[in-house]
Amino acid sequence: MQRRLTSWAPVRVYLRDWTFFRRMWWSVMLGSIIQPLLFLLGVGLGIGELVDNGPAAANVLGDTSYFAFYATALFATSAMFVLSQEAMWGTLDGFQWSSAHVAMISTPLTPTDVAIGKALHYAMRALFTGVGVALVLALFDDTRRVGLLLAPFGSVLTGLAFGLPIAAWTGSRTTDASFPAILRFGVIPMFLFGGAFYPITQLPGWLQPVAWITPLWHGVELCRAMVLGGTSPAQMAMHLGVLLAFCSLGLFAMTKTFAARLRA
Repeated sequence: MQRRLTSWAPVRVYLRDWTFFRRMWWSVMLGSIIQPLLFLLGVGLGIGELVDNGPAAANVLGDTSYFAFYATALFATSAMFVLSQEAMWGTLDGFQWSSAHVAMISTPLTPTDVAIGKALHYAMRALFTGVGVALVLALFDDTRRVGLLLAPFGSVLTGLAFGLPIAAWTGSRTTDASFPAILRFGVIPMFLFGGAFYPITQLPGWLQPVAWITPLWHGVELCRAMVLGGTSPAQMAMHLGVLLAFCSLGLFAMTKTFAARLRA
């Protein structure tokens, strides 16, 4: 009996978070629909009209409309923002303010159970975000593709590639003083230069390798390829492998910092 309890322990942590999340899931889903829709109306359709009619559009984007190019990146960028914030303030709450994580380890749960359970919660949040984006993109001819069924899983991987390493950092913090800097100097620059708004080939040559090593670029390219195609299996495998590496290393670091914090 104890062995079965241990193997399912992270799920118990996830279910605890789900009891709270299910009270507001509809508002989260609504936000996951409205926010991408506003981005698409402002950037995809507004700026997209100017880009598509510009002299260099065919050379840069080929046969892909700017709307489709930008819209498919929202799977990755939306998950990045949602899980980055969840991994900061939402996770610090369990350590510092509500002490929910501290209470969990007073039971047979271990710090590793708490870390893995939180990772499951992050994955669920990212999936909700990806489904919301897919519902919006299904409204438009340029993005109404069968790949919309797969792209939310790209959202999950991209979100976890950010959420897990950030949660590892959060596990070592006692205040949120460093969180604005992470957003200002990490997340937002990646949003601007990670290939969501334009191909990274448009960046200066010295900056392109920086974009290559960011999880967002790989997430954007993976989600875009899932919906629009045009990417070789080798490139898809490369993007997938990089995201899985970020997720694996992030989860490993997260279990270590959670253990150090909760056993202190």
